Amino acid sequence: MKQDPLKAAFSHLLLSGTVVHEAAFSKLQEVYGLSIHPHLVMVVSIDRYPELSAGKGLAWTIEVGHTVADAVCKAINIPFVWAWVSEGVLALLLEITAEPLTKEKVREACWKMARDIQWSANGVDIPVSIGIGTYYDDPYMLYHSFDEAKRSMVDRFFQGKQMIFQFEKKANVEELRQTSFSQQEKTELLARVRIGDEEGTVSMLKILMERMAHAYKFNVDMFKSEVVDLVMWMSRFALETGVSPATILSENAHFIQDLYQTIRYDKFAQKVCEYGYRLTEQVAQTQSAGVSPVIRQVIQYMKENLEKKMALDELARFCCLSKYHISHLFKKEMGISMLDFVNRMRVQKACLYLEQTELTVQQIAHQVGFEDANYFSRMFKKYTQYSPTEYREVKVNP
Repeated sequence: MKQDPLKAAFSHLLLSGTVVHEAAFSKLQEVYGLSIHPHLVMVVSIDRYPELSAGKGLAWTIEVGHTVADAVCKAINIPFVWAWVSEGVLALLLEITAEPLTKEKVREACWKMARDIQWSANGVDIPVSIGIGTYYDDPYMLYHSFDEAKRSMVDRFFQGKQMIFQFEKKANVEELRQTSFSQQEKTELLARVRIGDEEGTVSMLKILMERMAHAYKFNVDMFKSEVVDLVMWMSRFALETGVSPATILSENAHFIQDLYQTIRYDKFAQKVCEYGYRLTEQVAQTQSAGVSPVIRQVIQYMKENLEKKMALDELARFCCLSKYHISHLFKKEMGISMLDFVNRMRVQKACLYLEQTELTVQQIAHQVGFEDANYFSRMFKKYTQYSPTEYREVKVNP
């Protein structure tokens, strides 16, 4: 369905708020030959439009636009005008006729209309999500309703497609500021990056992102800000391990911009996990450059099971080699024994826990895979020249 140019121009004046500079509303109605008095704006957005439109030409875009407009118009039985406000996004300016005109009746009427629109759009195989703004008697306030309808749909980031959202005032941002995860969990993530454990990094990222989403009550802006902050911390720790600054810093700016523009949680989480994997992979490559595939496989297994007791027989079975062969090969390529390598990694993690948390030495020993705290202290001093307590004092209170 093609939009009437006069109705489109009338709609855009109201949606932009610039109508106040043109004329009194009654005069505007007379000029455009319209009797409609809109009270509320509803935004209809084609779900996953960027993915649907990828690689398609102008003819497809026009056809989809007409198809959606037809479906929407068939579903509405009250006076309205409409306009496309961006690709895949249609704004409806509705004259609400619900009686009696109460907040509940308006809400009920709008939700029914939204469901009818979705049903009609489904009939032409185009899923849509809908945002509903606030009712206003004053037509000069319609641009507020439009803004509210758009803002309500921010929640679609977390909730998938074919959703209906009603604008409601959000909680004060300061009220949402709370600890979404413990310092210990953040430390574990950074430790996974530091030792080059790709799978462990991804696993922790998934847990922490879910925690953040709930902690900030699905406030998208707060959630994205916290995740980006976490990404920057990961980058910093990767740099400390010797990864090329040029590689990380050049990628970060583009990556963070892309994250803020991502409109779906599943895609957002996927991008963060892929980035975390790549970042940790670079750390791992600096730690095991030039080693054979079988030794790289052994190292990865060690990283993923660092907190567990690892027997040489178990590692040999994992590689399908004899324990004598794998021990000899590992020492030849890495320059140290397998046990020495495992203990070094455990101490690396322990250093981070001593710096970042208030856990006791005994708690940290168990956290990183040492069953005996005394043995942990001996190994720690062997690799750092400090006891765990001395290290904490030097690093935390230099």
